[in-house]
Amino acid sequence: MIPLNQSDDILRRVESALNDIRPYLEADGGNVRVIELSSDLKVRLEFVGNCGNCPMSSMTFKAGVEEAIRRSVPEVRGIEVVNLLVV
Repeated sequence: MIPLNQSDDILRRVESALNDIRPYLEADGGNVRVIELSSDLKVRLEFVGNCGNCPMSSMTFKAGVEEAIRRSVPEVRGIEVVNLLVV
């Protein structure tokens, strides 16, 4: 289990990374929200709005969301989008 203060710091940095790309998601009527940070440092996300059912969501995840989080929070061990559409 990760200490609460470390968990808070990681979540704050994940949110900051997401805030950098949110304007692009919002421009298309979508967004992303953090569902969970697990004890093994895996982040679970959910695409919302238009991003939740967009056929390009897998590209958005890989090239935008995942890249932003990995760059800003390298200690995260995994990133998963629970409603990612794969076409």
